[in-house]
Amino acid sequence: MDKYMQAALDEARQGLAEGGIPIGSVLVYRGRILGRGHNRRVQSGSTVLHGEMDALENAGRQPSSVYRDCVLYTTLSPCPMCSGAILLYGIPRVVVGENLTFMGEEALLRSRGVDVEVLQTPACIEMMTDFIEASPELWNEDVGK
Repeated sequence: MDKYMQAALDEARQGLAEGGIPIGSVLVYRGRILGRGHNRRVQSGSTVLHGEMDALENAGRQPSSVYRDCVLYTTLSPCPMCSGAILLYGIPRVVVGENLTFMGEEALLRSRGVDVEVLQTPACIEMMTDFIEASPELWNEDVGK
């Protein structure tokens, strides 16, 4: 597995171990992880701390030129909120662990010129499938159902 997707998967596992939703993300700039994060809505009582948002937050404030040269890795297809942040900051490439358990706004991202690569990583699929089966009410809350 790609080392950056592995880092995102490690973040997702950490989130699960904390009692949260197992979605992880890393923001990579020129081969270096600027920020890593995982869904912390449950742990922090937050409405917005999805994995991608947490990674962006943990990367700290960056010049727009940095975002335009980044790749965002995420274990799950980005939701509308996270896709909006990707578009807002001009992140040109997103690598997705899987989109079988949840199809986010990949079409929107592609329509706006973002290169979206979906890996269908078995470990990501299994983790989300197991989580959704075990905690459907928490999952539905996270995706606004």
